[in-house]
Amino acid sequence: MQILPHRYPFLMVDRVTRIEGNKITAEKNVTINEPFFKGHFPGHPVMPGVLQLEAMAQVAGILMLKQADNAGKIAYFMAADKVKWRKPVKPGDVLQIDIELIKARTKIGKAKACCLVYGEIVSEAEITFALVDKT
Repeated sequence: MQILPHRYPFLMVDRVTRIEGNKITAEKNVTINEPFFKGHFPGHPVMPGVLQLEAMAQVAGILMLKQADNAGKIAYFMAADKVKWRKPVKPGDVLQIDIELIKARTKIGKAKACCLVYGEIVSEAEITFALVDKT
């Protein structure tokens, strides 16, 4: 919360567990109390894939914003490529979000991202984002 501007109910990161160079790992505890479960889907709760994608983008943003040159900026999600959803994410799961920064320029970043539950990939993507000054 010190780095991202997102807040409940749109903050998709509970904790960062590792940052090493151009890699970061974070977690999201998926609980039945998440507001999206009321409608996605009644009687069969599944975390929407687009929110997994948003979690990946937020964690990539943390990695970029931790760099001293990027202090005071905000990361805007720009694009997602090669997106795949492989397995449903359900209440009680701990979503592990792994990001590897593959391109970092002054204003644009690109990362390989994946979400895992119990060591199995549940979703993956390549994401692009822009860094801009807060106004």
